Amino acid sequence: MTVGDYSQLADTEIHFKAPDEKENRWRSLLKTSFDTPLWAVREAKPADGRYPILIYAPGDSSVSWENADLCEYLASHGYVVLASPSIGVSTRDMTDDLDGINAQARDISFLITYARSLPDTELSAVAVVSWSWGGISSLFASARDPRIDALVEMDGSMRYYPGLVKGTGDVHPERMTIPLLCFTRNVSLEDLENDDIPPADKVGPNVLNAWIHGDLLAVNMLGMAHPEFSSMFQRRESAQRFAENQVADYGREDANTSYAWVALYTLNFLDAYLKHDDSAKGLLEKTPAENGVPNHFMGIKFRPAQKSSGVSGR
Repeated sequence: MTVGDYSQLADTEIHFKAPDEKENRWRSLLKTSFDTPLWAVREAKPADGRYPILIYAPGDSSVSWENADLCEYLASHGYVVLASPSIGVSTRDMTDDLDGINAQARDISFLITYARSLPDTELSAVAVVSWSWGGISSLFASARDPRIDALVEMDGSMRYYPGLVKGTGDVHPERMTIPLLCFTRNVSLEDLENDDIPPADKVGPNVLNAWIHGDLLAVNMLGMAHPEFSSMFQRRESAQRFAENQVADYGREDANTSYAWVALYTLNFLDAYLKHDDSAKGLLEKTPAENGVPNHFMGIKFRPAQKSSGVSGR
């Protein structure tokens, strides 16, 4: 598979039998990378055995393959990865409201159900990996679907829209008991004050602070801008757009290095909690320096779950 092969998938995203190249803006956004090869192989023979299920939830209105590099990497280490586009209730584009979040959350659960039909899936081990808007949708899905055993968030919107979390009535981070790996970026309160998030959507309990009954591994990626958590968004960024989003003096190579460490920590988190791999757990317990992370790239905090007989939830 090449970047071009992936971009062509958007031709039939809505109507499988009616390709529409004109509506597929990814063709122009990624045209300079079309011939770049990735790892996936079309019609490859599946490996024998059954493997944990990973659902990937993309960002606002994005395509299912926006993080193909990460998804392929995880699949190559023994996971069945499924993803669907970020689509609103009645429109191709996602809506930044509870209806939109609920629609994507239902899609996540639909994919878990679909995974039952596959011959190589292990239904007792399921996690959701997400970026941006997919992060808040995956939180909703995890709160409602008992089949989800772990959650990975890459700069997820649950941090920025606590008011929407509060407004659901049935999503309670303080009751969640599953492990969470949350990658964050350095963003100031002043930046959030000046963005276009409606004030009411910002007001609510901090989701990470409330996550006390499930293990929490919070990883602050010091030099990553928001788009850099997506491999295809990295490829589509012009030099000008990269400069607009650039964090301090971290360059494109630093963004690639940071992305690689995000992938490695994601894999080891999933191996530790879904495969119960002691070596993966050991890597998570080490400092970034002990794992060979370059200085000034990430800061890690681990908070083990508080046990309480009075807590029930996801």
